[in-house]
Amino acid sequence: MAAKTKQPSDMPRRCPWAEEDSLLAKYHDEEWGVPVKTDAAHFERLSLEVFQAGLSWRTILHKRATFRAAFAHFSPRKVAAFTEKDIRRLLGDAGIVRHRGKIEATIENAGRFLVLSKAHGGFSTYLESLPGELEALRPIFRKEFRFMGPKITESYLESVGKIPTPHNWQCWKTKINTKRT
Repeated sequence: MAAKTKQPSDMPRRCPWAEEDSLLAKYHDEEWGVPVKTDAAHFERLSLEVFQAGLSWRTILHKRATFRAAFAHFSPRKVAAFTEKDIRRLLGDAGIVRHRGKIEATIENAGRFLVLSKAHGGFSTYLESLPGELEALRPIFRKEFRFMGPKITESYLESVGKIPTPHNWQCWKTKINTKRT
């Protein structure tokens, strides 16, 4: 279990959820809301958000290394080629979330992801071609991917910097985001 982070009074404050432990703090500070450029990074975030549905983000982050190993480092090409044998292997892996629907959705999403990436010269380019409003993006993601409900879509889009992240008013990232606008 990661140690709970403590912030000295001279350190910038984070969103309260990110103070729970060191993995959450690192994710908050270095990844959440930072634009993603590679297809593998996009596919990893998309897949982890699918697995997070109904669970805490903390749970997923603590299983992230095992997810990476189990899902071929989130290579969409490799995951799209997974077979029933791979599904059985994944269902037996106690280091990941063993939910058949989420596993099957991730494999199917890999194929869909590849089609969109190829058609647009990369997934980042595809994402940039879409409208920037959450309400317009939700039905697009629901149509394009399995297991992408409104909240999962919102979490993914925040995670990769497509839409603004809702930082606590005392968080140091709020101050940075406010300066940008």
